[in-house]
Amino acid sequence: MEFIGWTAATGGLLLLISLASGWINRGPVTGFALYLLAGIVCGPWLLDLLRIDIAAHAELAKNLTEIAMAASLFITGLKLRLPLNDPGWRMGLRLAFPAMLLTVAGVTLAAHLLAGFSWPLALAFGAIVAPTDPVLASLISVNDASDSDNLRVSLSSEAGLNDGTALPLLMLAMALLTGDGDISWSYFGHWALVDVLWAVIGGSAIGFVLGRLIGQFATHLRHTQQDVAPNDFLALALIALSYAAAQSLDASGFLAAFAAGIGLRRAEIGVVRRFPYQDYQEGNPHPPAEELINPNARHAFEGTNPASSAGLVVSDALSFGDTIERLFAAAIIIVLGITLAQHWDPNGLLLAALLFIVIRPLSVWIATAGMKTPGLQRATIGWLGIRGIGSINYIAWAYTHGLAGVDANRMADMAFTLIVASVVVHGISVTPLLNWRQARRNRQ
Repeated sequence: MEFIGWTAATGGLLLLISLASGWINRGPVTGFALYLLAGIVCGPWLLDLLRIDIAAHAELAKNLTEIAMAASLFITGLKLRLPLNDPGWRMGLRLAFPAMLLTVAGVTLAAHLLAGFSWPLALAFGAIVAPTDPVLASLISVNDASDSDNLRVSLSSEAGLNDGTALPLLMLAMALLTGDGDISWSYFGHWALVDVLWAVIGGSAIGFVLGRLIGQFATHLRHTQQDVAPNDFLALALIALSYAAAQSLDASGFLAAFAAGIGLRRAEIGVVRRFPYQDYQEGNPHPPAEELINPNARHAFEGTNPASSAGLVVSDALSFGDTIERLFAAAIIIVLGITLAQHWDPNGLLLAALLFIVIRPLSVWIATAGMKTPGLQRATIGWLGIRGIGSINYIAWAYTHGLAGVDANRMADMAFTLIVASVVVHGISVTPLLNWRQARRNRQ
């Protein structure tokens, strides 16, 4: 198929998704599942129009998935407007750290016993498939800054934070795989202090400070200059600067992107609290600033209140970030469908079943013990751990850092298969499950 043909096919797919968005949102089939199906149809299994091997282009795959993840993490952080002491945040911390450690441990044990992987390779597999994906978790994350649903806040904060646990464990596994199989105490100390402690604290601090300072400065400039022109690139600038600054200082770029969104939101909250919008009629004197303005009527905008200028800043960031996230997510999931024919391993389905039904729910249940959270919500969170682009990024990262060999390729194939199973199984179940949960809450 030539360029014009591919252009028409791409346009047709996007048109189909756009026109069917209402049905998709209400039905059991998600847009991501349709993108996956489109990739499978174009791949070697059916029409054989394209052959793309993610493992053979690991560097490119790593870079593209990093962009998608950083954009998604930034948007997730920007939508979280609740206080940092909110129960949803506390639940997210438990999910991202103790629950994540338990999940990685469970998957590692299963991969070693059932797949016969060495302990380092099993640990790499566990670190790759354990995290909840920040991109595909948009199905279950907070919808906007006014969304205070504890379950959505918990899953959003988990998706934003769990790279602080999973990626260091993958780095440890790769050090064992590519080294002599033994780790000295000096290396372990460096790993614990730099790759874990500094990566988490440093990345979070760098992103938060940049997000807050740039948010305050951008709001000030817009207000003083009465600037109402669209400024979509602010989100891209914050994502790029926070990620690059953190990575250059050996901190976590993903946590920095997430924290940059939180920092920008904290800047907005500060402006709204200092300059309440008196004309807002919803009974809330401090609503999200983006609700105070109509971005489609900028010509009629009167920036007499700094809160309105903050609304323009946040609205532009949300709009641009959401677009970038959706574009990259669609492209990567289509590629996943294409490459699946070269990386399909049915053994991955067994580990997927164990992870989805046993390991993840049990880990969440143990890690959240003692919290005043209903059992049904804990069980729902245990099921809704969607794997996706983050896991693809980890596979590509491992390949660029020395992952090689027959067993390593089999491990990656099983991970790809597990990711596809998650896209399908969780995608089909998430809408009916959340609808049932909402109906049950309405009856109470």
